[in-house]
This record gives sequence, C-alpha cells and structure tokens, in this order.
Amino acid sequence: QVQLVESGGRLVQAGGSLRLSCAASGRTFSSYAMGWFRQAPGKEREFVATINWSGATTYYGDSVKGRFTISRDNAKNTLYLQMNSLKPEDTAVYYCSASGGVGSSIRGSYDYWGQGTQVTVSS
Repeated sequence: QVQLVESGGRLVQAGGSLRLSCAASGRTFSSYAMGWFRQAPGKEREFVATINWSGATTYYGDSVKGRFTISRDNAKNTLYLQMNSLKPEDTAVYYCSASGGVGSSIRGSYDYWGQGTQVTVSS
C-alpha cells in the first residue's frame, strides 16, 4: 500500500511557474514508477508525465513537453512536477500516481492515486 499526498497547487498567471510535490508513504517509494495526470472540468483524466524508479527515464504528454519537468527524490519519498510557461489550458486538478510495474501514459497501469491538487492559470 502506498499513500500519496499532492501539494503546491494554486492560482497563477499565464506565463508563470509552479512546482507540485507528491509525498509518498507506506511501501518503498523507490520501487515504484511514478506519474502525473490531470483532469479539467468535463474532460477525461489526461496523462502529463511519468518517471521510472531511479529517475533516469522520463516521458511526457505532447501538451506539456518542453514546459514541464518530472523528477523524484527517493531519499525524501517525494515526486515533483516543475511547470513553466503555464497556460490557461493547464488549469486542472493534478494527480500523482504510483505503478508497481512500468510507468506509462495509461491510467490503468497505475495502482495508487493521490487526492489531487488544484492548479488554476489565469489569462
């Protein structure tokens, strides 16, 4: 069992930056691939980024590539999402997730989810 708690979401102006954090507790954090997803009102949950257990491999959704960076600190049991050049269309609830297998862009490959943190980007 892994418990995930996101933080760092807030209101920010377009063009600004935010860093989201996801604190993990429970089973060994470093054994999990991790991911970030987001969900805007009335839309499906969308893949944002994933990172392997060591942090050596990352993969991004097309809509955030070049603007967002996923990273992890296994010593602190924490996952991060650095978001730069934010746009109004980035407004969503952001969720972190943990996969006991190989992380991917597919929601079903993740075993555990946090409650989400709201990010709102004003124009």
